[in-house]
Amino acid sequence: MDQQTALDAFSALSQETRLAVFRLLVSAGPEGMTSGEIGESLNVRQNTMSTNLGILLKAGLVRRERDGRNVRYHADHTGISGLLGFLLEDCCGGNPDLCQPIIRQLSCN
Repeated sequence: MDQQTALDAFSALSQETRLAVFRLLVSAGPEGMTSGEIGESLNVRQNTMSTNLGILLKAGLVRRERDGRNVRYHADHTGISGLLGFLLEDCCGGNPDLCQPIIRQLSCN
């Protein structure tokens, strides 16, 4: 991930509703949620939700897929991994053993 892409991701997450949407989708797991379900859960109007989901999509933090007549949104683990990798790229001054506790905390195992 390059610096501009990381800045776009941080910018997307720096707004309260978008951060809540992102966290909700991470919690939802592989099933994801429709935009209507997200809006209901967070008490956000549909047009506002669409705008915020579009920003998160553009930042590479969520992905979407068609589910019949609905669109289902998911946390984009590739984008999340890229952002975390960018943050930890130069971690620990060349001593990777020092980074292992952080890496273990971030793993889903």
